[in-house]
Amino acid sequence: MAFSPLSTRYSPHLLSATDLARENERLQEENAQLRRAMTSHATIDQAMGAVVVLGQLAPEDAWRVLRAVSQHTNTKLRVVAEHILKFARGGSLPGPEREELRQELDRFGVRSGKDPSLRAP
Repeated sequence: MAFSPLSTRYSPHLLSATDLARENERLQEENAQLRRAMTSHATIDQAMGAVVVLGQLAPEDAWRVLRAVSQHTNTKLRVVAEHILKFARGGSLPGPEREELRQELDRFGVRSGKDPSLRAP
């Protein structure tokens, strides 16, 4: 038996080996979730940067564009961000996302229709 790992927040009490194992599993899962969140956040930030450059937009507007593309294509924001990063590196952008991105950039006054990479193939 051991004292609770949370003893600084709660009064100390003894934990069984089973309780410690459960707490360890919970903390490992929480750690994994936080790592995934950090990776997603970094990907989204990088995609925002790509949209800022592509559309000559403020970061707040780039965030709105990414969010709108995600919502209108029913695609997770992280996935849209990954696709936009591939697109920024010379790859292709899935048709529905490309069209939504073009429409959103047009809405912000960017002349994306003249950008051949955003037109339908």
